Amino acid sequence: MLRSLVAILIVLLLGAAAAGAYWKLVMMPAQQQAAAAGPGGGRGGAGGPVPVEATPVRIGTAETGIEAVGTLRSNESVVVRPEVAGRITAINFVEGGMVRKDAVLLELDSSIERAELEQAEAQRDLARANFERAKELRRNNVGTQRSLDEAEASLRTAQAAVDLARARLEKRTLRAPFDAQAGLRNVSPGEFVNAGTEIVNLEQVDPLKVDFRVPEIFLPAVAPGQKIVLAIDAYPGESFTGTVTAIDPLIDKAGRSILIRAEIRNDAGKLRPGLFARVSLTLAERENALFVPEQAIQPQGERQFLFKVVDQGEGKPKVAKLTEVKLGNRRKGEVEVREGLAPGDIVVTAGLLKIRDGVPVQVLPTAGEGQPLPQPRTAPTASRGAAAAAAAKAG
Repeated sequence: MLRSLVAILIVLLLGAAAAGAYWKLVMMPAQQQAAAAGPGGGRGGAGGPVPVEATPVRIGTAETGIEAVGTLRSNESVVVRPEVAGRITAINFVEGGMVRKDAVLLELDSSIERAELEQAEAQRDLARANFERAKELRRNNVGTQRSLDEAEASLRTAQAAVDLARARLEKRTLRAPFDAQAGLRNVSPGEFVNAGTEIVNLEQVDPLKVDFRVPEIFLPAVAPGQKIVLAIDAYPGESFTGTVTAIDPLIDKAGRSILIRAEIRNDAGKLRPGLFARVSLTLAERENALFVPEQAIQPQGERQFLFKVVDQGEGKPKVAKLTEVKLGNRRKGEVEVREGLAPGDIVVTAGLLKIRDGVPVQVLPTAGEGQPLPQPRTAPTASRGAAAAAAAKAG
């Protein structure tokens, strides 16, 4: 009999312990969570709409592009070299200065060439006079046709000698082939230079060219006229725009890439040939594209969702509607939505963990609208707790 009573007592004690554990581990946390959520808290129960932050979709231009690296090049570039040997008599440019097309850059000693030109001109004048006399004699039937032909040939030979002497004289003067900025000269006045000696480099720096490469798979997408944006390490935070002007028809078989050349303006003269550039090439643009903040997107596996705020009409609260969307490009904290939204739609950006599909929501004003955000519900409780603790300590 005693053993039976002990067994019954043990069973009762075990049951009581199990009930207490269930209360402590399951029921009590659930009640505390519900109390902390307050009226209307949690996932939008019967207490009222769930407060959330939302924003309308932004309409803008979506760009599809590719990133590359390139190098700036002069629009025109040449190293000035003399075609003949001679001694420098004058240097007429300033290092680093601007020179105009056909401006005289450098002069070589030309005393011999000038004398040769004068001699050739004198012989030409004599040949012309002989030709005029032979022509007059032939007109009067005194001279022969052969004499006239010989006089004409002599005149033409003399004129050719003049042209040759003048060309040799012009070789003693070096001129700028285009408007450009002069580099640093490598010679000095009075120096004897040979044919082909480097005198100075000329660079046309406005506009500038930029050469860069993209993978061959983008060949169908690239075309002259497309826009590029350059980021230059020498000017952090600044960007420079340009336009694609040409595409090399030869594909690089080693790197399987396409060489593209673009042109950029350099009105301010800040850029220089040889600078390293990070190139953003715009392949296509789509007008009236829709953008939403990245935090509004809720990925579920390979699918993308967001909550759209739907107005049910007067007298009814707004509700959150779970909507599947198709995304496009991402940029600067935004993502393009290609399917699933329409202009004027409003999407939830904060409070996503408290809502589900069809839950009534209340859109809170954001700080950017000039209105203060609502204080957390736990703030008054915390204040009362702190006041009670202070009073107890004082007592």
